[in-house]
Amino acid sequence: MSLTVESFELHDRPGLRLRLGDASAELALQGAQVLSWKPAPARECLYLSPRASHGPGVAIRGGIPVIFPQFAGRGPLPKHGFARLLEWDFVGIQATDAGREVAVLELQDNEHTLAQWPSRFRARLQVALSPGALEVGLEILNRDASPFAFTAALHTYLRVGRLAATALHGLEAVGYEDSARKGMAMPASGAPVQFEGELDRIYAAAPPRLLLQDGDTALHIDSEGFHDAVVWNPGATLAASMGDLGAAEHLRFVCVEAATVIEPITLAPGERWQGSQRLRV
Repeated sequence: MSLTVESFELHDRPGLRLRLGDASAELALQGAQVLSWKPAPARECLYLSPRASHGPGVAIRGGIPVIFPQFAGRGPLPKHGFARLLEWDFVGIQATDAGREVAVLELQDNEHTLAQWPSRFRARLQVALSPGALEVGLEILNRDASPFAFTAALHTYLRVGRLAATALHGLEAVGYEDSARKGMAMPASGAPVQFEGELDRIYAAAPPRLLLQDGDTALHIDSEGFHDAVVWNPGATLAASMGDLGAAEHLRFVCVEAATVIEPITLAPGERWQGSQRLRV
């Protein structure tokens, strides 16, 4: 099977549709953001808010936003940086060293980015489909004459059938920073993560393999290159107050993010960094 790509529009905004056999993925050129992943025609694994904004320069609520060069408000830039707000270029379908076909999108520094963050860079996103799996890779190249530091994440919204029956396994032995409690340091819980009320946690030095159990359905979440994991669900009160989400929408997703947040990555001139997240049903 070969990976194919076609252009389409969502809310009058340009996008790409990838297909490999019965599997498909849809991406917005804004932010190189994966909006949909279906390992089979009738099975959607990502969550996209029905109230999501799709206007130029406005963050899209759902899918897999690319967070770069700043996570959340942990720095001087606008929340989560600028990569998710800008139009990326589709480079084409390329073959990796392992012989896989990947769709490649690219963002380079420009007048807009340099006004906010005075570093020259190239960001590339690689999206690969395989039977039952989606892999998203992020590569950052330092094109500057000086070193720079950044934080990054793949802010993945995973669709769930019943939030009360959902549990995330693999973080039982890891302490975390509780962003819902003003960054309070919390010890390891010794139990799978359950989603009750607002939950916003940063797990430093997280294991590379996690498992999301949604009733009888299991989703394997593997990461490489990212040091941390972020787990988020807004809970009922916060969801109801969010204009691009709405009441009860928190019951339909959880965010499990491959991230490097606690210790920024520093790249020397000409140096590159790579990280990836693989979802497998």
